[in-house]
Amino acid sequence: MTGARAATVKERAELALNNEFLRKAVRFTTERLRSGKKKAAEEHGNWEDWRERGRQIRLHTIAHLDYYLNLFADNARANGVHVHFAETAAEAVKLTLAIAERKSARSVVKSKSMVTEELHLNQALESIGVEAIETDLGEYIIQLAGETPSHIIIPAIHKNRYQVAELLSKEAGETLPPETSVLAGFVRKKLREKFLEADIGMTGCNFAIAETGSMVLFENEGNARMVSTVPKTQITLMGMERIIPSWADLEVMATLLPRSATGQKLTVYMSGITGPKRSADADGPEEMHIIIIDNGRSLQLGDPEFQELLNCIRCGACLNACPVYRHIGGHSYGGTYSGPIGAVLTPALKKNVAEWDDIANASSLCGACYEACPVKIPLHDMLVYLRRRKVESGHGDKLEAAGMKGYAAVMKSSGRLKAALKLGKVGQKLVVRGGEIRSKLGPLKGWNSYRVAPSLPSQTFRERWDTLDQEIREGLKELDPAVRSRMEDMIKRRAEKGGSGHGGNG
Repeated sequence: MTGARAATVKERAELALNNEFLRKAVRFTTERLRSGKKKAAEEHGNWEDWRERGRQIRLHTIAHLDYYLNLFADNARANGVHVHFAETAAEAVKLTLAIAERKSARSVVKSKSMVTEELHLNQALESIGVEAIETDLGEYIIQLAGETPSHIIIPAIHKNRYQVAELLSKEAGETLPPETSVLAGFVRKKLREKFLEADIGMTGCNFAIAETGSMVLFENEGNARMVSTVPKTQITLMGMERIIPSWADLEVMATLLPRSATGQKLTVYMSGITGPKRSADADGPEEMHIIIIDNGRSLQLGDPEFQELLNCIRCGACLNACPVYRHIGGHSYGGTYSGPIGAVLTPALKKNVAEWDDIANASSLCGACYEACPVKIPLHDMLVYLRRRKVESGHGDKLEAAGMKGYAAVMKSSGRLKAALKLGKVGQKLVVRGGEIRSKLGPLKGWNSYRVAPSLPSQTFRERWDTLDQEIREGLKELDPAVRSRMEDMIKRRAEKGGSGHGGNG
């Protein structure tokens, strides 16, 4: 979204929270996807075993990434593919534009690819006079809207059919009814012309098979198959981590990815491409290029806190499970990747704490993303690591730091804690109404803008414990003397060790 980084994630989230339509649209679709994933996992049976198998495949591959990348490149070249390595986004763009210029390309048709979004490749192609056309329906819609994807799997998750009809009517030059079949029919006809005219087909890569030098695409619309067969030249852009060792490993990923993404047992189309067109082939590109992109990914290798980030298979399940994403949508995150994976991936790839120091705060740290992830990436832990790095790098909030120091000072002493609780019960009378704190002053402003804070109870846990302790002792008097003696001895020993809640420093 143009100019998204001009504001903080909190300010962008504020805009999203005040957009009732966006909230309803995102919540409706993510709930449907989440329910589909849950049903598909239950029907599969031993889902947790497959999650662990997927995790082990990804852990092994990333641990030996240099070996598998070289093996893939060697086998792809043996298949007649031109393999290029790009260390930065700028290098990847330069390689792509060089191919387009050498082919005197006028138009490029693209299947859905988050990597090309990461590179801002459409704008780069247009800068040299090459028309770039998105052929995934959702991507085509947001391209017409001049926006970026709001979801990894469903780019136009934030739009309804009436908004889509308005966009497509402008493109058609006539009013189109907000009927899904009519709108899809118009796009299908429009894109067929583009497929036939295009000089280059451009794809992303779901998985690259090291043992044969093949690349695999998952899709539901058939557009990626057209992109990879009709134009005479194909360019595939892939993140360096998209490798898996073998076709046997693809069976695991082909089970995990569609179920986690959309709740499907299989995607409608799964294409395995091993090199350009051969003499006996009826279709396919005459020339094929694969550009393998680093762009900060190798910075995670060897990092005990973030290496597992490269295990991601881009299913989007963490977005659908995240209570934060379901309220604010994807554009609030300000980068190419949104949701929990984006909140970790963007700052990790950029290594720019100053620019992205707020994005890790867009999480409740509930762990729902980890439970949803098909390869068990501990994103909630990574978000904590990022927050710690933010503070260690000097970008923490000074008021927050002072508050934490005060909190630590109080919690180190049971006497201070007791005094603070008493003071709080007295002080809250100024803002409590009907048992709730509705004030929007100071640190309460952000919380109470959308909910109310409960007042402190009339009796603290420690006070309740004292009452309960007395009740227990009274109850002991009614027990058999031998049993009472053992119970009293046990209570005494626990009190001496601080187990009663009164020992130590609280």
